Amino acid sequence: MIVIDAGSPTPPYEQLRAQLARQIQDRSLAVGTRLPTIRRLAADLGLAVNTVGRAYRELEEAGLIETRGRAGSFVSAAGEPALEQARRAARDYAAFIASVGIDHTEAIRIVEAALAATGSPGTAR
Repeated sequence: MIVIDAGSPTPPYEQLRAQLARQIQDRSLAVGTRLPTIRRLAADLGLAVNTVGRAYRELEEAGLIETRGRAGSFVSAAGEPALEQARRAARDYAAFIASVGIDHTEAIRIVEAALAATGSPGTAR
């Protein structure tokens, strides 16, 4: 959740940029997460479109988000090749699951079973 303090000496774009950066770095916003459009976020927060645009530009310059044209802005892997590879693999897996008609719940069970079989951290065995 983003909170802009109108009484703060910190400019609103910097408050927004810092809060989004923190959420990306602590993984509250996962790699590949689609961010709200600039216009929608500006409306939600009661900010000018240019204010949100500046925050997004600075996050993009820092490598924390990437803009994919009309598709929108997404949390990037921020220079972490393993996370970027995982995001691509997840996208490919999701496309395959959709193409063969497996429902989301079963698809997630399949992934959890595969992770458990490899002994990945955070999975039950």
